[in-house]
Amino acid sequence: MPDDTVLSAEESGEADPAARLFAKWGLVVRAGAVVDLRVAPGWEDDARIGWGAAGTPAATATVHACAPTDGHAQWMAFVGGTWVARAACVPLIVRSNGREGRVDLGIGVACGKSSTP
Repeated sequence: MPDDTVLSAEESGEADPAARLFAKWGLVVRAGAVVDLRVAPGWEDDARIGWGAAGTPAATATVHACAPTDGHAQWMAFVGGTWVARAACVPLIVRSNGREGRVDLGIGVACGKSSTP
C-alpha cells in the first residue's frame, strides 16, 4: 500500500461519476498470495479500485500473485489504483492470509482534511 500522505489525482476520462478522478499506485503482493480489497461500506457510490491487466474500476478487487518459481518468496507488483468521484480520504478494507485491516488513502487531499460521503 502506498505511504504517501496524498496521492495525486487526475481526470480519468471514465463515464462512471464515481470514477471521475484517478490516483495511480502500485500494489505489491508476495508471490503465491491472494489479496482481497474493497472500498469500505458507505463508499461504494464514491470510489472504485482496480489492478492488473483488466484494471476495471470496481468496488472490490482480488489480486492473485503467481506462486514463486524457484521456491523462494518473491514479490509481484501490479499497476492500478483508486478512482474517486471527488478528492477524498478513501477507506479500503484489505484481506489476505486470514487477516483483515483498513487503510485510509488520501486521494487528492490529506486524510485529516476530508469528510466522509
